[in-house]
Amino acid sequence: MTLKHTLTPLLLGAILFMSAAPAPAMAEGSLEERIVRLEGEIAELKALLQARPAATTEAPASSAPEPQAEKPPVTAAPGVKLRLYGFARFDGAYDTGRLYPGNIALYATQGSDGDAEWNLTGNATRIGMDLSGPDTEAMKLSAKIEFDFFGGGTENAANPRLRHGYIKTYWPGSDLSIIAGQTWDLNSSLIPFVDDAGLMWDAGNIGGRHPQVRLTKGFKAGDKERVEIAVAAARNIGETDSITGAASDTGKDANLPTIQGRLALSTPLLVADRPATIAVSGHYGQEQWDLDASNTHITADTWSACLELSMPLSQKLLFAGECFTGSNLENYWGGIGQSLGSTGNETRAQGGWAALRYSLSPSTAVALGAGVDDPENSDLTAGSRSFNRTIFANVIESITPNFILGLQLSQWKTGYIGASDSDVWRTQTSLTYTF
Repeated sequence: MTLKHTLTPLLLGAILFMSAAPAPAMAEGSLEERIVRLEGEIAELKALLQARPAATTEAPASSAPEPQAEKPPVTAAPGVKLRLYGFARFDGAYDTGRLYPGNIALYATQGSDGDAEWNLTGNATRIGMDLSGPDTEAMKLSAKIEFDFFGGGTENAANPRLRHGYIKTYWPGSDLSIIAGQTWDLNSSLIPFVDDAGLMWDAGNIGGRHPQVRLTKGFKAGDKERVEIAVAAARNIGETDSITGAASDTGKDANLPTIQGRLALSTPLLVADRPATIAVSGHYGQEQWDLDASNTHITADTWSACLELSMPLSQKLLFAGECFTGSNLENYWGGIGQSLGSTGNETRAQGGWAALRYSLSPSTAVALGAGVDDPENSDLTAGSRSFNRTIFANVIESITPNFILGLQLSQWKTGYIGASDSDVWRTQTSLTYTF
């Protein structure tokens, strides 16, 4: 009940009571004055009631919600931040001949022209974790763990494969970092613009991933220029001996680790706010190949020298490329997967790749390029792969920020000592959901 409804009956009752009750003797004029005074008081109360906002049976309007505090990061331990990332990916390809190994393209198989095949896989699906902290005033601590599913097994029961697993300590004040674990090699460190997990390996792009300890130091060379020097001690990776096939070597039998190095200069050239990078890089190591269980072995040198260039030509157009020379590069995806000849000599090779990528819009990019890997024929035997060339063009469309469609057409031509060349066309597509 409202205040108005409560006071009105009380006032009326009081008036009636006072008019009906016997009043003391007084003059008629005094009674009239009292009535006038009461009427004035009633008028004042009515004015107060009208000015008061009416009550309501509805719930009072709630105030604006308090802004929610930012959710705390996922923590693996006190002070450690963890970010989960990755993607689920499907790759499908139609080949006019056989490409090795199939799910990715490295080279055309000898005599496979016209033997068309399909490859459908989800093995490029990837999951990773970035960890950081706790930091100190002078040092930042981080780590990365990343897997895909190219680790063997069967096509519908693939095994995980460690891509990256390393710790990084960084001192911003001195622009110095140390990496310990498995990550990308320093030699030939650029990535071509292909939509294929094979990354043009054995077709002009060398360098892979190895366990290593790496030291990187940066220097300012001007207002916008930066020089970076990196050196790493990396594990050697042996393999089944190609001469007898009698034994294998995990790489730990080598006398010294492989030494990798890279010197890079980044500076704006054609586009003011997009620096170009030119770098020289390479590696040197010795592999000890066991021929039997009695320590009969071959010691083979492995080395490379590389030149890298990443050059923005405009805000939307980017050129990148590499060239290399070296020997015994099988474990660095060079020499078309060939290391030693019939007499145990290292297979020398040279090659490179070049590509352009153009951003049609924030969600669409097109790219085209080519690469070649050309071993020295004098180091090869009959049936060996003498050269490998590929040309590609693709379009990558981000349908949404998390759903990406890729379409690519590529041509592969691989030569063989003493045999005809193999020529294969590949049409492929990819569907990727990122998170």
